[in-house]
Amino acid sequence: MATVMIVEDSMIMRHSIKRILIELGHKVISEAANGFESIEKYKLMKPDIVTMDITMPGENGIENGIDALVEIKKINKDANVIMLTSHGEQKLVIQAVSKGAKGYILKPVTKEKIADAFGKITLKT
Repeated sequence: MATVMIVEDSMIMRHSIKRILIELGHKVISEAANGFESIEKYKLMKPDIVTMDITMPGENGIENGIDALVEIKKINKDANVIMLTSHGEQKLVIQAVSKGAKGYILKPVTKEKIADAFGKITLKT
């Protein structure tokens, strides 16, 4: 079981991801609606894994999920961040992986996609 923070601007999508994570046996300890909020909550909660929407509204200089990823990696270079992406965002996915994302999940999100992405992450105990 991993502790997870969900970062997604769509409340409906956050609830869907949370339901799937709970079904898979993970514990959702935090949620954020934008990248700036995710950085602040990451500092406080220190989740094992972060699911991060790649495109979200910007706030306080954090314009998207990639900016938030970079800031989270400054806090913890070993942070496990999995990007959530839609079709047509391949350049952003490549950029995110080059900046330290541990993988990505293509929307629409399914239980199988989340299980596969989480299964590729080795948690430090």
